Amino acid sequence: MLAGRNTAALEELGREVDAETAEVEATDRDAIEQTIKRVRDSFGRLDGIVNAFGTMHLKPAHLTKDEDWDQTLAVNLSSSFAITRAAARAFPKEGGSVVFISSVAARMGLPNHEAIAAAKAGLIGLALSAAATYASKGIRYNVVAPALTRTSLTRSITGNEAALQASTRMHPLGRIGEPEDIASAIAWFLDPAQSWVTGQVLGVDGGLGSVRARIGT
Repeated sequence: MLAGRNTAALEELGREVDAETAEVEATDRDAIEQTIKRVRDSFGRLDGIVNAFGTMHLKPAHLTKDEDWDQTLAVNLSSSFAITRAAARAFPKEGGSVVFISSVAARMGLPNHEAIAAAKAGLIGLALSAAATYASKGIRYNVVAPALTRTSLTRSITGNEAALQASTRMHPLGRIGEPEDIASAIAWFLDPAQSWVTGQVLGVDGGLGSVRARIGT
């Protein structure tokens, strides 16, 4: 089941991968919970959930309006809480896997990231607590924390050559992320073969969050 607000993109992807689609707004917690219930009722079971909702608010705190702050938390953090609440009721007795998408900015200081860093750090805290709460039910919570990745959401950076080059130089591995980099990490966490992995935060970030590359040769 593919869920999101861009119905045209969802339907195109749904045809490509032979999946059902549902129109859901990230800030509508009731709709999120109803969609999860619909999946369970339609397919007879629920095995995994991925929350890939996100925002791109990059401004310092003194230039961030209340509505921008509220929207950032609603899309990133409140949607994840709605998923956590619904998952506890929807997964079968053998459990399942939930994967949240955080950010490298949640664990290291990056300028102009106050709102998104707060939301994504809160998401990590939510996942760790949920991993502890629902471990006895076999529900695993893990987090992928990317750095800059080439998506439609980041087009304002990746589509600007000067900004893209500056961002590329920040990453020790010498490139920004591609969607496939993040997707493979998500798939690994969802795989039932990782049934002994929970409460983990995996930085898929080109080394930005943990490595300082040597300058020069």
